[in-house]
Amino acid sequence: MTLLLNRPDLMRSNNFINGQWCNSISEARYPVQNPATGEAFTTVANSTDADARAATAAAHAAFDGWRQQPAAVRAQFLKRWHALILEHTEDLARLISYEQGKPLAEARGEVAYGASYVDWFASEAVRTYGDIIPAPVSSKKLMVVKGPVGVVAAITPWNFPLAMIARKIAPALAAGCTVVAKPAEDTPLTALALVALAQEAGLPAGVLNIVTSSREQVSNVVGAWLDDSRVRKITFTGSTAVGKLLARESAATLKRLSLELGGNAPFIVFEDADLDAAVEGLMAAKFRNGGQTCVSPNRIYVQEAVYDAFAAKLVARVQSLRVGPGDHPDSQIGPMINARAVDKIEHHVQDALSQGATLLTGGQRLSEGVTNGPHYYAPTVLGDASHTMELAQDETFGPVAPLFRFRDETEVVEAANDTPYGLAGYFYSRDISRIWRLIDQLQTGIVGINEGALASESAPFGGVKESGYGREGSRYGLDDYMETKYLCQGNLA
Repeated sequence: MTLLLNRPDLMRSNNFINGQWCNSISEARYPVQNPATGEAFTTVANSTDADARAATAAAHAAFDGWRQQPAAVRAQFLKRWHALILEHTEDLARLISYEQGKPLAEARGEVAYGASYVDWFASEAVRTYGDIIPAPVSSKKLMVVKGPVGVVAAITPWNFPLAMIARKIAPALAAGCTVVAKPAEDTPLTALALVALAQEAGLPAGVLNIVTSSREQVSNVVGAWLDDSRVRKITFTGSTAVGKLLARESAATLKRLSLELGGNAPFIVFEDADLDAAVEGLMAAKFRNGGQTCVSPNRIYVQEAVYDAFAAKLVARVQSLRVGPGDHPDSQIGPMINARAVDKIEHHVQDALSQGATLLTGGQRLSEGVTNGPHYYAPTVLGDASHTMELAQDETFGPVAPLFRFRDETEVVEAANDTPYGLAGYFYSRDISRIWRLIDQLQTGIVGINEGALASESAPFGGVKESGYGREGSRYGLDDYMETKYLCQGNLA
């Protein structure tokens, strides 16, 4: 697998602070690996708290100038950025595939998906409407206006290295905020290329800053932002444990938080469902990005009357999946992100089998002779899963589909909600009354009803319970980057 770009200058390896590309202050570097081979192929800046503070200083200095730009000016920048992202889709997709592992076809889809947020918020930037409130007396006027929260720190995961950072940066810039960003240590290159295109689109110096760091330095970089009162908002996508830490550590400066955290998504198939549609919906929801998505179904509940038929259809589809490096044109499942990810998948499968699950297909690492790399796991279906198994309690984050049997609606709703998480849930049924009952009863921020593909730039994305708070995308996502100010003008009579 070779990384060839039409524009090699999009391959950036330094921080971007105050409009300048620069190495870390310590001049330290860390390696970036290709998950398809496990080999390091480049190095990037290994930032510390000093770099994080420099980025904050630049963003803070640029804030007043950016917030005072007319919304139409900010919108025009976002439109130019959107056009450049689409123009360089192929290079961005190659970067995504090379550092994250997903097949090129999926990587191209991620570019389009991430770009859609930039386009959406370009349009929303000019719609930050306020309100006129009817006054209780004739001598007063009551009004509401909205303004940017300030400097935003965006911390993003490795599974969607372009879409997640675009989904955070675009609304922040549209609202008039300035940004300091840290991409995941495993996948910094796509984010750096995205920022290079933002610079090319004409973004003023200091408005958008990005620093990269190794896993060992993350706490120092993010800690500098948590301690700094100039950073007014943290937006984070990642684990619930880290989200709780951010909430605790940001309390001293009362920062705004948007947290999109862990999930344990139920996928429910009722006996009246269209089984073929349910299988295809599950394939889209479960096996996209090799199962490495926060809304990936983790518990698949199938009603007893259709359990065997559904299992047979699902196994046939899963066995047809082709596994291989992302640049192979027929690959549908690429490598997992790293060895730790494969170890966790293997542990979950072995734990389930030891507790009585049945292996319907897959269930093993794939040898290097098949895939030419160490980070591959066969797409897997397990039958007879139970809630005592670790995979029922913790996100597997891989291509493993465990099937649970259930008898009736009451039982399955109770089981689906029996988790501290509440990001996404899915169900398939043709009973209209049941559909509306489950809409009310499922404790998730997102519900797929006879549909496995949920995400859209025009819809609010986020969870409840320990899956976090705040929303990304849609007009609600813009509100998360804005403050509401009440104005009262008196003595008008």
